[in-house]
Amino acid sequence: MVEKRNDTIEKSLKDAHEIEARMGQMVEEHARMLDEARKEQSAILKEASETKARILAEAKEQARAEADKILSDARTQIAAEKESALRDVRKEVALLSVSIAEKILRKDLSVDEAQQEYMDKMVDETTRAGINS
Repeated sequence: MVEKRNDTIEKSLKDAHEIEARMGQMVEEHARMLDEARKEQSAILKEASETKARILAEAKEQARAEADKILSDARTQIAAEKESALRDVRKEVALLSVSIAEKILRKDLSVDEAQQEYMDKMVDETTRAGINS
């Protein structure tokens, strides 16, 4: 009976050592898994941070490109409108000049003598221009 009891105690101690060894292995495995999880978490966070930075940089570049295009289009449109306005002003000035000149000539040439002087002057200028060319 003592021997049986000794065997049981030895078996229990042996089982306890085995359990203790397995527990040690489990603790080591658990620590290894935690370490791997931390490393994976760190890698995921790093990748997320890099992705965020890349997305922000791309968004800024796209916004900058769109702003540049809008400015370029606006400048082009302003230049076209300015040219159109200048063309309209030149046309108006030309029409007004012709109208004023016509009124002046009608007033100045209402007398036959003034008409004759003006025609002689124009002939002389045309003749001189033809000689000088």
